[in-house]
Formats: sequence, C-alpha cells, structure tokens
Amino acid sequence: MKYFVTLPSGRELAVDIAEDASGKQLVSVDGNPVEADAMSYGAAQPGRTRVARGATSVRIDGRAVELWLEGEPPDVGVIADGRRFFAKVESERMRIRAAAKPGRGGEGHVKSPMPGRVLRVLVKEGDEVVEGTPVVVVEAMKMENELAASRAGRVIRILVAAGATVEGGATLVEIG
Repeated sequence: MKYFVTLPSGRELAVDIAEDASGKQLVSVDGNPVEADAMSYGAAQPGRTRVARGATSVRIDGRAVELWLEGEPPDVGVIADGRRFFAKVESERMRIRAAAKPGRGGEGHVKSPMPGRVLRVLVKEGDEVVEGTPVVVVEAMKMENELAASRAGRVIRILVAAGATVEGGATLVEIG
C-alpha cells in the first residue's frame, strides 16, 4: 500500500509498504528501501475519532519515531528527535475518494489522483455539466474511480481517450 506523508514544511514523502512471500514487511520512502518495524501500544477509546492514548513506535533505519493516534484523520501526531508535530498521512485510496468527490467551486480541471488507465470518458467537448457530474472513469489499484466535475460549466477540452495511461495529477478534462 502506498501512503503520502506531508510534513509541516509542506514536503511530501511517498511511503510504500509491501509484504514479501515470507511475510516480511518491505518499506521504501521516496523509492529508497529502508529498514523499518513497528510496535503498537496503548489503547484507543472505542467509538471516538480522537484517541486519548495509543501510539505506534516505528524504527526507520535505526531511528525511533513515535506516531500518536490523535487529531482528526488524516492528521497523525508525531514525536521525532524530541519535537512534536502533526503530519498528514493519506493512502492512495483516500486520495482517489477525495478526487472523486466534487469540490466547492473548483478550478475547472478534473485530474487523475494517481497513475492509472482511462476506462471511459463520459462527456464530450461542449457538454454542459453541473458540479458533481461524473466526467471520466479511471482504473487505479484495480479499482474503478469515477471522477466528477468540481464545478458547473461547459466542457472545454478533453485531454484523454479511453485506454490512455495517465500519470497522477494529470489533467484529464477542462471545464470552463
């Protein structure tokens, strides 16, 4: 599973966590393999978003980092090198879901939340759409993701066709 960790400085780290055939966790940060293991302790309070106690100690290349389960998701409290701060942690799936939801008067660009393949384009240039209208379906991580218009307007330009492979962040449809 891939995660995106945004630090308070705005720097984003891509963290990939996989498992090999023996069950060993394989972790890489920005494409660089790291030795990592984790141990959870403490207890979450049932039925609550905020957690009073509960943490995970993560050792990354011999350096201990405490991850405190507090704040509102996707924020995670972090203690590293004696400093405490919040980092934003999003999985690929969280990003896909967020991209599929219509925004509030968005910029007019429908973008792919991650690399994938265009399955269907649901509109034509010149079509009028309202906020939330599905405009394109992208397959990513073996899931079909229906991406919607972030605002009402006219479809100005379609930049992809069914079958096209797209990068994460690529503009697929422009709405004016």
